[in-house]
Amino acid sequence: MLAIRTRRRKAVALATAAVLAALAAPSLSATPATATTAAAPATASDYDSTYYKDAIGKTGDSLKSSLHTIISDQTKLSYSAVWDALKVTDQDPADSGNVILLYSGISRSKSLNGGDTGDWNREHVWAKSHGDFGTATGPGTDIHHLRPEDVRVNSVRGNKDFDNGGSGFTDSGGSLTDSDSFEPRDAVKGDVARMIFYMAVRYEGGDGWADLEVNGSVDNGSSPYIGKLDVLKQWNDEDPPDAFEERRNQVIYDAYQHNRNPFVDHPEWVEAIW
Repeated sequence: MLAIRTRRRKAVALATAAVLAALAAPSLSATPATATTAAAPATASDYDSTYYKDAIGKTGDSLKSSLHTIISDQTKLSYSAVWDALKVTDQDPADSGNVILLYSGISRSKSLNGGDTGDWNREHVWAKSHGDFGTATGPGTDIHHLRPEDVRVNSVRGNKDFDNGGSGFTDSGGSLTDSDSFEPRDAVKGDVARMIFYMAVRYEGGDGWADLEVNGSVDNGSSPYIGKLDVLKQWNDEDPPDAFEERRNQVIYDAYQHNRNPFVDHPEWVEAIW
């Protein structure tokens, strides 16, 4: 299986390398739509006989355990390297010089990354205080759950759990918040849910980090839990993976961490586990 996986990874990586080179060259005439299509040549089923071979047919804790073993084989990025990675993984399909901000949906220049008003920074979708991992290499730098977001909007979300309800705010893009929870805009509700479920499978407490778990609460504070489970499951169902999310998963696998978010490839596995 390793030989098969290696051949497939090399083949797909070569294709992605060509795409990333095209994305980095502004003089090229290829349209963003062409770049998006070329960056994700594989489908989820292409990995079932190789990458996911040991998970196929399983459910419950057995499936979760198998997926944990599979996706724990990854290349880890430094926190500074996350900046450049997000400029590729979250590139605006309509403007190669911009990234799409997760919660607000705003397209903003890649060069405006930083900590000042009007900048975008690195949002931890699984809030880093929920597990006390900060920005350390590992869960604190795992780009499967790090996304670009406006500095102020990132602060509005803070470390709140996810749930339905709340009020809008400046540059919310349709996202809502109240005193103890945050509801992302409709277009990325499923994305948020699948990032959360990825983290709960990837970080099980056996590698020096907290055992991250999804529960039914919205008052988890600094505990290694995030909610709200039933709402996140609903979001996963109602907002299936789109081309942007699938391309992002592929680029992370090919060019950066070399592991996948299994719930982007198989969103039905959320129900199979939880």
